[in-house]
Amino acid sequence: MFEKKWTSVAPARPTPVQRRGVERVQALLDAAEALLGEQGYEAATLKAVSERAGIPVGSVYHYFADRQQVDAELLQRHLHELEADLTTALEDPALRTLRDVTDAVIDRYRDHFRRHPSCVELWFAGRHTVLSELVRAFDESQADRLRHALVERELLPADTPRFVLRLAFEAGNRLFDVAFQHSPAGDDTTIDEARRLITAYVATHASHPPQHDD
Repeated sequence: MFEKKWTSVAPARPTPVQRRGVERVQALLDAAEALLGEQGYEAATLKAVSERAGIPVGSVYHYFADRQQVDAELLQRHLHELEADLTTALEDPALRTLRDVTDAVIDRYRDHFRRHPSCVELWFAGRHTVLSELVRAFDESQADRLRHALVERELLPADTPRFVLRLAFEAGNRLFDVAFQHSPAGDDTTIDEARRLITAYVATHASHPPQHDD
């Protein structure tokens, strides 16, 4: 069983010990998520987040050093949820073909972004280095997980280089960015093209490449 997990590259924040501190951190993150989803990245300032959470702005700095740390903490919350969804998807024994597996992964990303517009705001815009590094580390770990799943199903040779799936994830990221620029819900036509492109690319390395009519 593949057990490798992504490792956060975000700077650690102080962990509150008292219940009140824990509740305040969650309230601030919930407020940030709501503002990001409703009004976009520029609106979710620390001042606006503190007002939405009903917490004095000066108290915010007891829990977060700056706006970037709030962004990183919230994105990590999304990554943990998405990772759980992807794990469940890849454990489905009904996935028998390369396209089945590709669709399962793409569907989980698409569904998470649709449920959480705040995640779209943090994921694609390259707001700052910490967010970009979190996305990169997460996608690399999921690419390795997908490679393992495909090898285990004998859909890829065991010696397939890791960079093959990592490139596939990079392409998927670019196309998802385009899809969510075109529509807040993610343009289905663009997402379907991502399915076709990624499946076709990975198939060139497959154990049993698809046969084409002359």
